[in-house]
Amino acid sequence: MNSQPINQDEINSVIWKACDTFRGVVDPSEYKNYILVMLFVKYLSDVWKDHYEEYRKQYGDDDVRIQRKMERERFLLPKDCNFDFLFSKRNESNVGEIINIVLESIEEANKGKLEGVFRNIDFNSESNLGQTKDRNKRLKNLLEDFADPRLDLRPSRIGSQDIIGNTYEYLISKFASDAGKKGGEFYTPEKVATLLAKLVRPQKGNRISDPAAGSCSLLIRVAKEIGDTNFSLFGQESNGSTWALSKMNLFLHGIDNARVEWGDTIGNPKLIEADRLTKFDIVVANPPFSLDKWGADSASADPFNRFHRGVPPKSKGDYAFISHMIETAAEGT
Repeated sequence: MNSQPINQDEINSVIWKACDTFRGVVDPSEYKNYILVMLFVKYLSDVWKDHYEEYRKQYGDDDVRIQRKMERERFLLPKDCNFDFLFSKRNESNVGEIINIVLESIEEANKGKLEGVFRNIDFNSESNLGQTKDRNKRLKNLLEDFADPRLDLRPSRIGSQDIIGNTYEYLISKFASDAGKKGGEFYTPEKVATLLAKLVRPQKGNRISDPAAGSCSLLIRVAKEIGDTNFSLFGQESNGSTWALSKMNLFLHGIDNARVEWGDTIGNPKLIEADRLTKFDIVVANPPFSLDKWGADSASADPFNRFHRGVPPKSKGDYAFISHMIETAAEGT
């Protein structure tokens, strides 16, 4: 097993190479889900294995104490629900189904954190990954790429949590670039996000929200600007696959307590307290531009009176998001 410290550029390069399995076959806006989910599973597996080895050294053959320690891990991995198991099944004729079953088991074991996160990803999808023979070949190649010794994501090797978080962000930005216009649905360009984070000048203790959260890259960037862990993050995202991506992105940045809801922010806002819109110290967003059919027909009867300044045009939802942001900003912000 590789014991050399991992290099950020190296890990980015190895992961990006894994994308060759899907290029030219699956749209970037779709295959990003397979790559990013597999990276998440690989990281969880390597952390689990690393900690198990540490406890084995510490407690020897005392399996009861080791098991007790493992049950307190940040994420729980049931038996045969890890990357090594998936890799061992890479030649199976139903490898896509096996991956789906493992993901379902991991989600069930971590319901409080991962419920619904793998719901929108299907490694056995014929429409996305091709017919059985082609699909199996692609999934085998994917598993072999992630088994690269250089992709050893044990905490004892990567050192800083930032490395895995940075890798995830790197991939999201690359996928957004490849996806063209669609990329804006799940990623705010780094320089734009950094500038906005500095302009809003977040402080310790702030409650920060993004009503069009995407992959939560913008929220994470604002949080990083604080330079402390004393903050609360909130968001909402309408696209199910992107919502799942946002949850994994937050976890890989070491942020476990963010509240990001899945649903239409304008039609069905879910960040509610005492039947009123939750208020935040900072509200940032990169909302969809000129969104058509955003809900203008029912806006005048909005239960939260967000559009008392006027209802935006039916085919241009930009101001609808601005109105929502204004109404969710705490007084004096």
